[in-house]
Amino acid sequence: MRKPLGPHDGVLAFAHRGGAYHPEIEGLENTLAAFRHAVGLGYTHLETDVHVTSDGVLLAFHDRVLDRVTDSVGAIADLTLAEVRAARIGGRHQIPTMAELFEEFPEATFNIDLKAPAAAAALADFLARRQAWDRVMVGSFGPRTLRRFRKLTAGRVRTSGHPVETVLFRLLPSGRLADLLTRRQVCALQIPHRRRIAGRDVVIATPGLVRRAHAVGVQVHVWTIDAPEEMNELIDLGVDGLMTDRTDLLKDVLVERGLWRERA
Repeated sequence: MRKPLGPHDGVLAFAHRGGAYHPEIEGLENTLAAFRHAVGLGYTHLETDVHVTSDGVLLAFHDRVLDRVTDSVGAIADLTLAEVRAARIGGRHQIPTMAELFEEFPEATFNIDLKAPAAAAALADFLARRQAWDRVMVGSFGPRTLRRFRKLTAGRVRTSGHPVETVLFRLLPSGRLADLLTRRQVCALQIPHRRRIAGRDVVIATPGLVRRAHAVGVQVHVWTIDAPEEMNELIDLGVDGLMTDRTDLLKDVLVERGLWRERA
C-alpha cells in the first residue's frame, strides 16, 4: 500500500547528484562538496545513487565502477570501503557514504536510486537502524531490486515506480486501473520527458500520464532537465517535481515563477 507524499506548494526541486553540471562544481557529482553547494542554494531535496562495497557499506555513487569519475579503477562491489576511500573525484574529493550524507544534511530529503541488487537490503537495514523512513524516496530501474526493497521495508518507505509500473500509467486508459495493477505501491513516477524507443522519440511525460497519476494521488517528477525552456514547459504541464544538474537555472526559473520555496 502506498505511503502518500505530503502536500507541497510549488514544484519540488531535486539537485541531481548534487547539481552535477553547475559551473562551480562540474566534475564533482555525488560529492559532499556538490551537496553542500546545492544546500547552500536552498535545495532541500538531494538526488543520489547507491552502491555497496564488498564489506557492506552504502556509498553515494552512480557508476558500477570507479573509472569514469575518479582517479582509480575497479568495481565497487569488489572493493572494501578502505580501497574505495583511496579514490579521488576531481583530484581531492572522496566518495561519500550515505551515513555521511545523512549526518551532514539532517534536514534534507534524499531521493535514492538503487543501482545494484545488493543495495536493497543494505539500504533497508540502514534506514531501519536510524528509523529514517520519512527522509527518503527510493526507486530503481530494476523491478526485482525495488520489489525486494519494498518487501524489506513493509510499506514504511515511499517508493517511485520502476519502468514497468511507469508503462502502465503511460499506456492504460485509467489511473485507477494502473494504481490497482501496481498494488498502490507507487508514490511518484520519476521519468524522463522523452525517450528514444525503437528509433523514434517518444514523449513519456504526457498530459494523459500526469492526469492519470494525479487522479490517484501519484506525483510526477521528471529528470534530468537542464534547459529553462523545458523546465517551463513541464511546469505548465503540471508536473510535481524536476530533477536537474543545473541547480542554478532551475532555481532561477522557479523564483521567476513564484514557485521557489526556501527552507523554513
